[in-house]
Amino acid sequence: MKHSNLHGSLACQQAGQALIEFLVVALALLPLFLLIPVIAKYQSIAHATQLASRYAAFDGLVRNEAQNSSKPIGQLQDEVRRRIFSNSDAPIKTLDVAGDFSAHQNLFWRTPDDKALIAQFSDVTVSQTQQDAHDGKTLSGKPGPFLLGFGGTGIGGAQVSVRLARLPKGLQFYEPLDQINLVMNRSTSVLVDGWAGKDPAEVEQKFAPYAPGLAALRPLSLIVDPVMGFSEPGVTPPKLGQLEFWRDVVPADRLRSKN
Repeated sequence: MKHSNLHGSLACQQAGQALIEFLVVALALLPLFLLIPVIAKYQSIAHATQLASRYAAFDGLVRNEAQNSSKPIGQLQDEVRRRIFSNSDAPIKTLDVAGDFSAHQNLFWRTPDDKALIAQFSDVTVSQTQQDAHDGKTLSGKPGPFLLGFGGTGIGGAQVSVRLARLPKGLQFYEPLDQINLVMNRSTSVLVDGWAGKDPAEVEQKFAPYAPGLAALRPLSLIVDPVMGFSEPGVTPPKLGQLEFWRDVVPADRLRSKN
């Protein structure tokens, strides 16, 4: 009888010890579990910020001074705020502006005390930059060392900055996120080739001012072609002054019949 009681007492003691260890580990991991949703929200905003920079960069690719006209930065900024940082089902409408109220806010981006992580949409800012493609500046519309410019705009960049609200104070496991002014910055750069056209004919039209000089190169083929054939057998000689040779078109025998 004593042996049975002793065995039961040891089992209760071991169960109590296991429970205490579980509670200690649970208390140690509790801050981590509470931080996981916050980290997920930060990652979601970071992804949206990167997406916004790509949106703004692509807008600069199709709207720039070399091809048509640049979109006003205020309008672009309003579009980014409404379409990317607003509620996920926001409609795509021209001149639609996001308002600082819950119906326009992303309800996932909330602090533990149910306040918006992006306190106001003015905390989202967009800027664009422009620089020449390289030192020769042959794409910038300025004369280069070997080739005249064709009116391109070089490299276009878009930067998006998002200032986040602080987390609520008084909870130790949120430190230092309740004390720092966290800002997310993302940027995207694209090569804006403003002198490219929608089809081969339009590209060739860009070269129209230089047509006389290009035509003057054609007679040189009578000299260059034999020299190339002799020095580099099997190598196709350059088609000097023949822009039509370089047309990026599909041969007629490769096209599928509409019938």
